[in-house]
Amino acid sequence: MSDTTSRTLDLLSLLQTHRHWPCRELAGRLDVSERTLRRDIERLRELGYGVEATRGAVGGYRLEAGTGIPPLLLTDDEGVAIAVGLRSQAAAGIRDSEHTTLSALAKIEQVLPAALRRRIEALQSHAAIIPGQGPGVDAELLAQLALSCRDSERIRFAYTDARGAESTRSTEPHMLVPQGRRWYLVAWDRDRDDWRTFRLDRISGLAQTRVLFPSRDLDAAGAAALVAKSVSWRETTYTATVTIDLPIADLQQALGWWARDAYAAPATGTTQRSIWPLTSDRLTNLAIALLWIPDDVDYSVDGSAEVLEYLRRQATRFTASA
Repeated sequence: MSDTTSRTLDLLSLLQTHRHWPCRELAGRLDVSERTLRRDIERLRELGYGVEATRGAVGGYRLEAGTGIPPLLLTDDEGVAIAVGLRSQAAAGIRDSEHTTLSALAKIEQVLPAALRRRIEALQSHAAIIPGQGPGVDAELLAQLALSCRDSERIRFAYTDARGAESTRSTEPHMLVPQGRRWYLVAWDRDRDDWRTFRLDRISGLAQTRVLFPSRDLDAAGAAALVAKSVSWRETTYTATVTIDLPIADLQQALGWWARDAYAAPATGTTQRSIWPLTSDRLTNLAIALLWIPDDVDYSVDGSAEVLEYLRRQATRFTASA
């Protein structure tokens, strides 16, 4: 393929994002002069592609709305990225998504070059997608919320919280955030005058208002942090601190990844101890974690009255059953 043809395809690939490209930025991306860029634009027009041009300080180019483009113009890295995304999405918590995503991947493969298709086929045959547990999210709801976030349109919906309480919320949607097998909407709650997070599987009766709002300053990292804080607050109900008569290195060797939050206790004499903080949304899980501690190692547990009383009851049951 000639340099000119290759460059023209690169130009078309950039323009098909349907954004406005300033002339200087576009020329820099292609590593050509602005004069060469103008010739390449004319070549696209001769091929039947409608390219709009604007003059002035912010002058540049973009494809006209409705302009037909080739089925796909992908680099090898873009093709592999799409394959990874589609394969992962099959386990991303969207209801009935596995068939549709794998079907879409099959269609994409039909129009890819043979070399790239072999790479993606290798990826499919050697990538294990492990489905997690969690409620499925309706794909149509996800799409409607995404449009509302993009268009900055106020929405109303019915919401059922973790306690089962129902309410009607009026929000300004900002961003969708996946967390594990669940999806969350980060939105400005107009009634509470603050940011709130909403699990999508608890949303129903979505109503779009056609009322637009000015966007607020919250980036993706900030939205993800809000979701992480919300999930931690809602789902981590019980805590305990376990002091174990083992040096931290020995504890980490015995428990592996599960001791990732453990740390060395302050030294007292010659005995080396470790502190193992535990958190869970179930008392049962706290009790099970204690069973992982090696049988010949002493330990003590500190926690709330509810946690300690639960452990005492289980100790009595174990003793009676033995």
